[in-house]
Amino acid sequence: MDFNFKKSYLIIAAIVVFVLLFFGSSMFVTIQPGERGVIFRPFTSGLDKDNIYIPGFHIVAPWNTLFVYDVKEQQREETMDVLDKNGLSVNVDVSVRFNPTYDKIGYLHEIFGKRYIDQLITPEVRSSVRQVAGRYTAEEIYSTKRSEVESSIIEETEKVLNKNNIDMKALLIRSINLPDKIKQAIEKKLEEEQAFLTYQYTLQTAEQEAEKKRIEAEAIARYNRIIDASLTMNILKQRGIEATLELSKSPNSKVVVIGSTKEGLPLILGNN
Repeated sequence: MDFNFKKSYLIIAAIVVFVLLFFGSSMFVTIQPGERGVIFRPFTSGLDKDNIYIPGFHIVAPWNTLFVYDVKEQQREETMDVLDKNGLSVNVDVSVRFNPTYDKIGYLHEIFGKRYIDQLITPEVRSSVRQVAGRYTAEEIYSTKRSEVESSIIEETEKVLNKNNIDMKALLIRSINLPDKIKQAIEKKLEEEQAFLTYQYTLQTAEQEAEKKRIEAEAIARYNRIIDASLTMNILKQRGIEATLELSKSPNSKVVVIGSTKEGLPLILGNN
């Protein structure tokens, strides 16, 4: 009895050791910081989309599979040729920063799997850039409406990625390249438009200055007409008398000069 018991015990121990050696790498899983896991149970509940494994040590039954996802922020760069509104080829260099939504990787895994970057992010970024570029001319994409184009691409890409459990952090248009002849033609046109705007501004400023001087001249002329109409000889005499009286109050020595006509007023000249 003892021999059979020991033999059974040894067999069980051997099986346990074999299982641990053979399945150990899949049974004992350590999820690192910046990672999340989603488990697939083929014989029971299938893919558990709602219970996400967080960083730490986990024991998984050997018949189950734990899929570990890197949820840290990542960056992808895409260079593509797109057509503008008029069918002109434009080369666009775009970079996008993103990470999977932490608590939604089960849903991401169900639809796209671990190759979600190739199957979701890259195609959607390319699609959004092409669709938006097709609504603008090369000149608008290259210069006049570049920020508007970038905002539209961000808005449309973010909408699709968020709906598919990806948090898009940023999308940047790093460069836009046109054929040399087209680029030179656009730059020349922009220079001419800038020169015309400068000329218009100079002309407008000169017209405003001329208008200002005309208004000032009219105001002075109107003032002089009012003064001429209001000044009579009696008023002038009165002002002269008042001025003479004020001068006479001065303690300094003075010389009095009498006018030569009957309306002449005395003029007091001081020696200081």
